[in-house]
Amino acid sequence: MNPFSEVLPIDSEVGPDGHLYIGGCDATELADRYATPLYVYDVHTMRTMCREFVHQFGSRYPNSRALYASKAYLGPAMARLVAGEGLGMDVVSGGELAVARSVDFPPEDIFFHGNNKSPDEVAEALDYGIGRFVVDSFHELEMVGEMARQRGVVQPVMLRLSPSIDAHTHAKTTTGILDTKFGFPIETGDAAEAIRRALKTSNLDLTGIHIHLGSPIFELEPYSLGIDTVLTFLAPFRAEGLELRDFSPGGGFAVGYVRDQLPPPISAYADFITRAVRDRSRDLGFAEPRLLVEPGRSIVARAGVALYTVGGVKDIPGLRKYVSVDGGMGDNIRPALYDARYEAMLANRVPDDPSGGDLERVRIVGKYCETGDILVKEADLPSPRTGDLVAMPSSGAYGISMAGNYNMNPRPAVVMVEDGESRLVRRRETYDDLLSVEMDPGA
Repeated sequence: MNPFSEVLPIDSEVGPDGHLYIGGCDATELADRYATPLYVYDVHTMRTMCREFVHQFGSRYPNSRALYASKAYLGPAMARLVAGEGLGMDVVSGGELAVARSVDFPPEDIFFHGNNKSPDEVAEALDYGIGRFVVDSFHELEMVGEMARQRGVVQPVMLRLSPSIDAHTHAKTTTGILDTKFGFPIETGDAAEAIRRALKTSNLDLTGIHIHLGSPIFELEPYSLGIDTVLTFLAPFRAEGLELRDFSPGGGFAVGYVRDQLPPPISAYADFITRAVRDRSRDLGFAEPRLLVEPGRSIVARAGVALYTVGGVKDIPGLRKYVSVDGGMGDNIRPALYDARYEAMLANRVPDDPSGGDLERVRIVGKYCETGDILVKEADLPSPRTGDLVAMPSSGAYGISMAGNYNMNPRPAVVMVEDGESRLVRRRETYDDLLSVEMDPGA
């Protein structure tokens, strides 16, 4: 059994030639055809994860809906896949909305998040007829209400509340505490004031409440505590006209980036969350609301593998061996930004015994002009050499979507694979692409 099987796409395997195969495609042939750096997404894994969320939550709580948190990774091909699997979509920008619109994603299934939506973004979303704004500030509450009035529509909204609960994740991805830019805090009185204002705004229909505690969340208890805290807080507002039709405990479902830290199964998240919503609703006398969950990284992370070609190898005897690849923080900033950990393997020569003694401990670094451009601090590989193909599993979330052009490097291509076939869904950027947005008044 391949020891990386729990972090690779579901149907990955090692062929008799010692090559890694993803979705029936030889990773080395993909690298030869499309060049590296290259992001490879396995369609079967993404569909399986979509269906798992729909089944695990729907079988326990029929009035539930999974919404794909598109910030994890989005393009037209991904939007079509999500729609085809019956999921709704969360967007957080006009650009993400534009992708959804490009494939005629059902507008009623789009939920618009974000702490500082612009007037243009609000107008675009209203004109497309999106299902919900998830309102994050008093400024936005007033703006959406006024722009809805100008159009003669009543816009459904949810309010994002901050319950001051620490989900014990990275400080930069913790979002449910008091000291964060997101949401109306309960303990300051802002949440209560926001509910009252929304109920009194004639062109807004307050359908429910949203919370999000952070990401990735490996523990189950924070969800239960958040649900209990918020539903208890909301109970008195029924007398003021609040009808809780929608409730979202957010997303943040963890994934296995490394073999020594694997997440609970989706069934465990579903069991914990649905029981908490149902039990607390019953205790407080609420009619059970529609339950909205927001998987993003948990849909695409495992499905994606990043492929890089080894260039220089620098050996400092007695200290460390550096293996430089042709990508880095420009296409995956998570290790530099969050100290995120990944596994690594040689896709062109997977050893018969990856836990054997013929391995070297190396550091995989990128090509960008930063000492902190480190992809994997410690990887055990079979004597990496120039021309080898490095594969980083579980790279499908937030790599491409957070990619940039530092050092004026073009962003990589993306391919989707299924049943031994590959298709290019995002071409590699060119130097002409980079220069096309520049203006030279002196030319």
